[in-house]
Amino acid sequence: MSHQRIPAHWTIKRSTPFFTKETVPAALLTHHNTAEGIFGQLCVMEGTVTYYGFANAEATEPEVKVVIEAGSFATSPPQYWHRIELTDDARFNINFWADATHTGDKLYNSSKE
Repeated sequence: MSHQRIPAHWTIKRSTPFFTKETVPAALLTHHNTAEGIFGQLCVMEGTVTYYGFANAEATEPEVKVVIEAGSFATSPPQYWHRIELTDDARFNINFWADATHTGDKLYNSSKE
């Protein structure tokens, strides 16, 4: 997987609150992916978040590692399996982007589904 840009005509469908090591949902720390037609944008405000990308739901070794420092962001394309790790001082949120014609409320899938 190479870095992919969110299409210019897409808009934010939903944004999460800011998460810390204490409040991050467990699903983000394990294999999950964004739903069909949904781009994730992980925005780091403090600390560091490390993004690991995987070839598929069963892969155990990441094919991509992106270290996202405070003040930076990274994108995750639709249906790409990934997980994150964060430093103790990390604070981040996620914006979910979709085409204006996208229907449905599902934003991600976990490997447990």
